[in-house]
Amino acid sequence: MNQMEYFQVKNKAESAILVPAIVILAVTAVNISIEHIFTNASAQTDLTNNTIFVTGSAINQTKPDKVSVSLGVETTNSTAQAALTANSDLMNQTLDALKVAGVKENETRTSTFSITPNYNYSSNTNQGRLIGFTVSNSIRIESSNIESVSKWIDAAVLAGANNVNNVYFSLSDKKLDEIKNSLLKDAINNAKTKADIAASAAGLKVKGVRSIAVGEAQLPPPPVPVYNARGFEGSQISSTPITPGQQEISAIVSVIYLIG
Repeated sequence: MNQMEYFQVKNKAESAILVPAIVILAVTAVNISIEHIFTNASAQTDLTNNTIFVTGSAINQTKPDKVSVSLGVETTNSTAQAALTANSDLMNQTLDALKVAGVKENETRTSTFSITPNYNYSSNTNQGRLIGFTVSNSIRIESSNIESVSKWIDAAVLAGANNVNNVYFSLSDKKLDEIKNSLLKDAINNAKTKADIAASAAGLKVKGVRSIAVGEAQLPPPPVPVYNARGFEGSQISSTPITPGQQEISAIVSVIYLIG
């Protein structure tokens, strides 16, 4: 074998060895590329679950089972002692009358008490002239006997009370908790109904729940004074119309459902 033939044979051998190596590398590259594609597809599927966001609500109209009444006596006299004595007499009469009307002792407490000097500023001086004192004593009644409010106000005014500051009705903690729990269930059912309707319209079904956010139950705003008996001292008046009415309580939930 001459020198030229040796190199030709060697080149053929190297070619025979190199070709399969190139094929193997190519196949390996294809396998990596395919695996990479499947991995990415799987990750995208996990991150793109179909969801729907729904808000559910529920409302309840209920009668209050608790009442708070603020009333009192205001007296004015030339001296603080005289005003205080007159006020104490009228307040004791008022408390006795309320007791006879059915108000329990543990349902009554003093809410405010004050002695205020009165000045006359009609003269052209910077300092007013002391002309007397005003004593104000108020009590608050808190009770579950909401049907007796009118009777209590009438009895108090006839006994000497000349201030009925406010009357408002509310719900006891026990009743409020019961209503909140019931409304929460109703609000979630309302959200599920909405989700079912929306998913069905899109040709899908609700598969599960991803998250639930519960809002605080909405209560009515604080009541305002509804009655003022100032100036009715000792006078006979007709029965005072006081009605508790209905209070509205609402609940809202936000739910993210899984659909497919």
